[in-house]
Amino acid sequence: MPHLTIDYSACLADDFDRSGLARSLHPLVLEVTASSGVCKTFFRAAETYFGDGGMAPGAFIHVEVGLRPGRSEPVKAHLSERILSLLREHLQPSAAAVTICSAEVRDLTGSYRLITAGSLGGGVPAMR
Repeated sequence: MPHLTIDYSACLADDFDRSGLARSLHPLVLEVTASSGVCKTFFRAAETYFGDGGMAPGAFIHVEVGLRPGRSEPVKAHLSERILSLLREHLQPSAAAVTICSAEVRDLTGSYRLITAGSLGGGVPAMR
């Protein structure tokens, strides 16, 4: 059930193994968080990136993992560190002078709901 959203600079498209990352991330997230179900991953390319701090123009990758509440902050921090390690494995050297990588593991809010596509018009109650 974990939801992963991965934003990245479009200039990394040829240097970022997105499918390989997803194949590596899914079992990692399930293992570290003891989640059940399947991971759902959404990649979003950003055409424009502005960073502060006087760094050379570069690129970014940000991974956000949304989980149902119940994991401790140390577990979330451990998963974030493991995600950053995986990013290094799936990012090739590119034309970008600097690539900023970040990860955040957060709780989904109480408004989170899930339905299956087959039940969109069938009146089947939404599952939590």
